[in-house]
Amino acid sequence: MVWVEQFLVAYPELAVFLAISLGYLIGGIKLGGFSLGPVTGSLFAGILIGQFADVPIAAMAKSFVFLLFLFGIGYSVGPQFLQALKRDGLKPMLLAVVVCVTGLLVAIAVAKTLDLDPGFAAGLLSGSLTESPAMGTASEAINALPLPEAERARFVAHIAVADAVCYIFGALGVILFCSVAGPRLLGVDLTAEALKLERELGMTRTATGVSSAWHRFELRAYRIAENAPIVGVSMIAAETRFPEHRLFIQRLRRESAILEASPEVLISPGDVVAVSGAREALIEVLGPRAEEVEDRTLLDIPVSVADVLLTSREIAGRSIRDVARQSWARSLYLRGITRGGSDIPLASGVTVERGDIVRLVGPEAVVSRAAKQIGVIVAPTTTTDFFVLGLAIFLGGLAGVLVAFPIGDMRISLSTSVGTLLAGLLVGHLRTRFPLFGRIPDAAVSLMTALGLAAFVAMIGLHAGPVFISAVAEAGIGLLLGGMVVTLTPMIVGLYFGRYVLRMNPVLLLGGLTGAQTMTAGMAAVQERSGSTVAVLGYTPAVPIGHILLTTWGTVIVNVVAG
Repeated sequence: MVWVEQFLVAYPELAVFLAISLGYLIGGIKLGGFSLGPVTGSLFAGILIGQFADVPIAAMAKSFVFLLFLFGIGYSVGPQFLQALKRDGLKPMLLAVVVCVTGLLVAIAVAKTLDLDPGFAAGLLSGSLTESPAMGTASEAINALPLPEAERARFVAHIAVADAVCYIFGALGVILFCSVAGPRLLGVDLTAEALKLERELGMTRTATGVSSAWHRFELRAYRIAENAPIVGVSMIAAETRFPEHRLFIQRLRRESAILEASPEVLISPGDVVAVSGAREALIEVLGPRAEEVEDRTLLDIPVSVADVLLTSREIAGRSIRDVARQSWARSLYLRGITRGGSDIPLASGVTVERGDIVRLVGPEAVVSRAAKQIGVIVAPTTTTDFFVLGLAIFLGGLAGVLVAFPIGDMRISLSTSVGTLLAGLLVGHLRTRFPLFGRIPDAAVSLMTALGLAAFVAMIGLHAGPVFISAVAEAGIGLLLGGMVVTLTPMIVGLYFGRYVLRMNPVLLLGGLTGAQTMTAGMAAVQERSGSTVAVLGYTPAVPIGHILLTTWGTVIVNVVAG
């Protein structure tokens, strides 16, 4: 063991990677459907390794990976942040503000009641409100305090201790409250409410195995019978017979000739038509009415699948139903919508917003034409715009140092951490106006956010490991009980504020609560209990507010408690 200790002390960078590896292993263990997740797992792994070795951690290394993480988070949520202020997105955002502010006030009250030092207070907040990035802003704020270096180091170690003590109930509390206790307090049937909301949005639940076929949209060939109702009408007019199914005739074969769709071409008996549409619609609508034939030449139509960044003001805020009625949307199908990294359920009543990534499928020419109306095709790229990334982090950090705001008799600087988060937010938002500006591949953003936070938290754990046991004994059971109060109070306040003041739909309200706490696992629990994915519509507008405010609170609570 002495050799292991000496090795880890001599090579601290390897100790960090060991903590990350063990953290992902620990975080992936599930007990009754609950897991710590890789970030908290990395914290516990760092604390565990710290029991065997006092691993030296460079402050610059922690700051470097943490700033990368914050920029990545801001970059991810930026396209949706300002757009979420519009329409129904305003309610989840107001809900998030109330929940976050309540959480801060309760955390300050508990910290003062228990006479916690700034480190314990910050860890109480980050663990109870399940926002690990607050540990970073709190560490920065503590290092800026006019205190002896040894005392600052002790307070920073206390952050990880309190976070570890409070996080488990913080995560479980949000999951259980939003999926079990919240619906009971509101007196609602979560499954019935989700089904009702789905109907309002135009979503329909089909039989298992129909919509989940390996091809959602297909192109098939059918022979026109003598007495078919579309005989003698044009291909375009024939499509209007089934407008709700969006079936389109791409072209037809007449003997040996293939004719493209046009208003002048009338359908005759014996023609073979190539029809595109959703697989279930083709089976249910045309299957019983027409004879399907195999005609490879007729069906050999170039089909394109493209991800398009929505930037058009004319389309933003409109429902999928309205957009589908546009002339340029003929033969165009929507395969998926991604908003802030979350998949949005597809339904005719769901609105699209600027910054959404819409996946389109259809004939190559149709997709190309539609993309020009919607925004710009997001072509896969492996190149990161490091000029924008580096400059944005520098300028954001600089602004964070220079900008300060008063709280009572104190002036608190924005901090380099919050400045970097806001810089990422700005760059992400600018992408909706200038799609080729500051491009960073999704895989690179994922690496920045996942590895950046896990590495930072692992370093925090390594730093706290040697004093963990003594610090827990110093904090006592009051820290755990206080953390429960900090977790539950904002949930209860937010539940009744959202229901009776904002009058939110119960499913969207519970999704918004999980977004305010940035707890994706909580949203998943609501989706599982309701049997529906619609809770994500409340989650996505709330989560950017949660990330920004809760991360900032790390700075605020340190300065308030230290003052």
